[in-house]
Amino acid sequence: MSTTKKIAQNTAIQIVGKAVSTLFGLVALGMLTRYLGNEQFGWYITALTFLQFVGILIDFGLIPVTAQMVSEATENKETLLQNLLGFRFVTAVIFLGIAPLIALFFPYPSEVKIAIGFMTISFLAISMNQIFTGLYQEKLAMHIPVLGEIAGRIALVVSVWLLITMKQGFLPLMGAVTGASLIFTAVLWGSAGTYIKPTFRFDWPVWKKIMTKMWPITLAIVFNVIYLRGDTLLLSLYRSQGEVGLYGAAYRVIDILTQIAMMLMGVLLPLLAYSWSRGLKNEFRQRLQQSFDVMIFIGAPMMIGVAALSEKIMVLVAGNNFAAAGAPLRVLALAVLGLYLGAIFGHTAVAINKQKQTLWIYISSAGLTLLGYLIFIPKFGMSGAAWMTVFSEMFTGTLLFLVVRHYAKESLQFAAAGKIIFSALVMGGIIWLLREQSLFLLIPIGIAAYGSFVFGLGAISKQTMQEILSFRKPPI
Repeated sequence: MSTTKKIAQNTAIQIVGKAVSTLFGLVALGMLTRYLGNEQFGWYITALTFLQFVGILIDFGLIPVTAQMVSEATENKETLLQNLLGFRFVTAVIFLGIAPLIALFFPYPSEVKIAIGFMTISFLAISMNQIFTGLYQEKLAMHIPVLGEIAGRIALVVSVWLLITMKQGFLPLMGAVTGASLIFTAVLWGSAGTYIKPTFRFDWPVWKKIMTKMWPITLAIVFNVIYLRGDTLLLSLYRSQGEVGLYGAAYRVIDILTQIAMMLMGVLLPLLAYSWSRGLKNEFRQRLQQSFDVMIFIGAPMMIGVAALSEKIMVLVAGNNFAAAGAPLRVLALAVLGLYLGAIFGHTAVAINKQKQTLWIYISSAGLTLLGYLIFIPKFGMSGAAWMTVFSEMFTGTLLFLVVRHYAKESLQFAAAGKIIFSALVMGGIIWLLREQSLFLLIPIGIAAYGSFVFGLGAISKQTMQEILSFRKPPI
């Protein structure tokens, strides 16, 4: 079966499922922003960001590490996965258990500190999802995490609606957020029995192998977290909770675009790792090129479309009180290109076992970005945070591309990417000229314009599209 077909079959359900889950997520976000208002939504963003900061620090890159180790293993895969589960649980309990105590020393409202305390349970559940997601990626069974995410999102929407109807306050709503995460994890854990017995193992030799594989990624993530969540964390210390709420609402839209990139690269990583580990150079080259083309095909119109329609998007998502969040969203949209480049080449570095060689990129980016945050956030607030985020994503994505090109000894073709970017710019121009029209009219116009130019210029071949759209097994 061809690479394109493998990617299409495993991503088709993900794309539909992600669209459904995103829709429910946006409904929940809209209810929370409208009910809580700028300040209390800022409380939510502050609590969430604080725990995300800790959560990313203990991420350890276990999703790509799991996918890679299972893909490369020739025996005892179940033992490996059980040890990964044990390792994840122990480390998550230790580090997340400390988080509420650290929060006591921050100048946050008491409601935020309490929310951090019980939302820690939510992040423990999310951290366990990493291992299961890595398993399902390797098994090309990503429909299971998609179903789990949808179940969690439906539970979130229903519980938030009920609590709002009963006129409950901030903390019960945070309890609903925690409950949704637990449901997501329950689905993943319950379904894992098809492939392994999901229990904990504590075999020190296996743990040593896990730590050997993950430590370069862990160091990269420690520095990565500074520019991924440092902006909102510092904003919460220097500016009002209302401004944190506006910036956080805009960032939630960017988070959706990030999830799409990580979802796609999560599918592609095992294929890249398989080709590289077995010396299949031509196959690796083809898969890397396809990864690049697909990410540009999706990322370019998203970047330009969100930038052009930022205020309308925020009013639709969060309500009129969050119209001012359109300004930071317009800037943050520019970071999408760097974000997608970082996703492609960061995952490729893992696939070719060159994580260590990329550490200096994350360290230098973290240092420069933190310096920028400390200079610009106190003076310019969310505007300074947004522009430094653009810098950090572009800086990291560009350098990762150069490092991967050096070690993989593969050169990408940019003809298709050029046509795609041109098509996206034309789409953006048309949307901008018609910007006074309704968002529901502008989106289909933009899609039609983009699609016409992409296919008219031959950026995506007819043969590739026929294979993606056909569910017949191609000849081998």
